[in-house]
Amino acid sequence: MLETAADPGRLKPAAYERVRKLVYEKAGIDLRQGKEELVSARLAKKLREGKFSSYEEYLDQVAADKTGESLTALIDVLTTNFTSFLREPAHFAFLREKVFPTLASRGNIELWCAAAATGEEPYSLIFTMVDAFGAGRVKLLATDISTRALVAARTGIYPADRLKGVPNEWLSKYFLRGHGDKAGLYQVRPEIARLIEFRSLNLISAFQHSRSFPLISCRNVMIYFDRPTQERAVNRMAQFLEPGGHLFVGHSESLTGFEQPLHFVQPAIYQMPAR
Repeated sequence: MLETAADPGRLKPAAYERVRKLVYEKAGIDLRQGKEELVSARLAKKLREGKFSSYEEYLDQVAADKTGESLTALIDVLTTNFTSFLREPAHFAFLREKVFPTLASRGNIELWCAAAATGEEPYSLIFTMVDAFGAGRVKLLATDISTRALVAARTGIYPADRLKGVPNEWLSKYFLRGHGDKAGLYQVRPEIARLIEFRSLNLISAFQHSRSFPLISCRNVMIYFDRPTQERAVNRMAQFLEPGGHLFVGHSESLTGFEQPLHFVQPAIYQMPAR
């Protein structure tokens, strides 16, 4: 029976290897063996959307698209942007108790969230910054490789069930509550959202910033990378950490086992030595 767009058949080993090499080379994502069913299920949606007859035909189209948009869409569908407001609360406690006091004398304060996902983390960071310093002194750079996630982050609209655990004072101070056909939705207030610059960025590609940061948060991204890719990504980010600045990673992530300039502070927190 011929394969159709509705029934692309099994993802053959050669096609899986092609996907694996492509996302590793372009995004550093390490698709280990055993992920075939997950990849097949997620790519099947792209096949249905584009009416492709096979995985191979779809991958040919990705390779032929010189704009890179098809490749970005492929990476989007293979990455999970799970996140939540105030995820890993120990990081926010460390910010308030250890980092912010060292920044109090500055006129302007900017941090970098290097894995913005759908926005919950960068908004949690900017709310915490505004609580501490006021809106007039703070900014946040928020980057991610996923254009799909960045669109959601820029919109800043979340259903009520995504706001569980958010302090009540944040709901009234930083969100607009939806009414009518928008009931059950909350949107980050525009004057707060404007404090964040959302930008597309691939952590394994060369990138430049015009400034350094006292804190970079890159949480739950390196779990997708193998150790050599983790080393390259961490060392690139470290170039933009101020002396004495901190790097946050996810609690399931560690910087042990490869060369990098940061000192361990506590689980999931590292510091650039002061000069």
